[in-house]
Amino acid sequence: MMSSHSTSTHLVFLLLLLLGCLHLETIKLTSGNEDLNVGCVEKDRKVLIEFKEGLNDPSGWLSSWVGEDCCRWRGIGCNKKTGRVIKLDLTNPLCIYQLFYTEEGDTQVFNMSCLSGKINPSLLLLKHLNYLDLSMINFGGISIPEFIGSLENLKYLNLSNACFAKKIPPHLGNLSHLHYLDLHGQSNVCDFYGIYADNLKWLSGLSSLKHLDMGNVNLSKVGADWLQAFTMLPPSLSELHLPRCRLDSLPISLPFVNFSSSLSVIDLSGNNFNSSLPLWLLNISSLANLNLSGSSLRGPIPDAFVDMIFLQELDLSDNPFKVGEIPRTLGTLCKLKSLYLFHTNITGEITEFVDSLSGCTNSSSLEMLDLGGNQLSGHLPDSLGHLKKLTSLQLARNSFWGSIPASIGSLSFLKELDLFINPMNGTIPATLRVGHVISL
Repeated sequence: MMSSHSTSTHLVFLLLLLLGCLHLETIKLTSGNEDLNVGCVEKDRKVLIEFKEGLNDPSGWLSSWVGEDCCRWRGIGCNKKTGRVIKLDLTNPLCIYQLFYTEEGDTQVFNMSCLSGKINPSLLLLKHLNYLDLSMINFGGISIPEFIGSLENLKYLNLSNACFAKKIPPHLGNLSHLHYLDLHGQSNVCDFYGIYADNLKWLSGLSSLKHLDMGNVNLSKVGADWLQAFTMLPPSLSELHLPRCRLDSLPISLPFVNFSSSLSVIDLSGNNFNSSLPLWLLNISSLANLNLSGSSLRGPIPDAFVDMIFLQELDLSDNPFKVGEIPRTLGTLCKLKSLYLFHTNITGEITEFVDSLSGCTNSSSLEMLDLGGNQLSGHLPDSLGHLKKLTSLQLARNSFWGSIPASIGSLSFLKELDLFINPMNGTIPATLRVGHVISL
């Protein structure tokens, strides 16, 4: 039989062994954490300091750029294992451009919070950079540097609202890993600079692209074949934004439509197409958002929305369409959240359209309905009260008559009801008198 002394010795030994194992595990975990928090690589830090020297920073937005560990600086992201800089984001939410006009009629941009200056080519030494955001920096009309096309690991590039000028360098087409490209110009600030493209063949090199925004980029020199370049974008493309690009042609038909099944957003607003709305555009069944507002579209609004089953937002407002009724197939779009048909020459009554929407399984998704500035008439249907998610109903400047249906008072989410300049009578339902913005 083992003595009590021997048993105690054995237990002490096991306890010491257990404590030793715990100590070793603690050392291992501590060492692992240190490995995951490697500080900034010195040569990357020097590149950032050199880049900062080319910028004017009146608000001290980059005041944190001191010390040895650049991974702790504002706007910098590092790989935790290697310490290499992988992200440079200089977006300043305090930067709001303001326009001033001199006595000589010149335009000047002024904001004490905005960064300005130049882009130092030393950025090329950040070999691991995959995220670059230089938006809202006033670069004062310089060209987009060609060397940005050599940052081969970039997946995200945002150069929007940065007051660049001249031609977009085709070298950007070398960024084959790019997922996100934003070249959107700020129309009310940078128009006196402005960037343009006369050839879009470089887009074919962006083989991984998912999001493209070229809003306010002057594409008038590209010619009538502009659409062909965008149909050649990769199957990964999900968003295409081309508002106010001075495009003046929109093909009525295409030999083939090569837009990907991933495409969910198209914005062609603010162009000058001066043509009818093409059916091929309404055959892109994957679309969730289609904006064609203010694009000089003429002819009838096609009654061909039946296949757009994923559509959530449709904006056709401010187009001189041929006088006609609301297309019946719009009433079948049960996922539609926002519909803008302001100033589109639609006429007739809205009862059939609203009845169709109110018949959606699990109710309509519609939250915003703008039918203002048209030639609509008749009574407002009681079925408006079935659009339970409606938050804004804009019906101003039409010819509706009669009283406001009491059913509208049951719309608990409704915040805005605009019936201005309509020959209506009767009383306002009591349930609308509190918590709603009503314009009559």
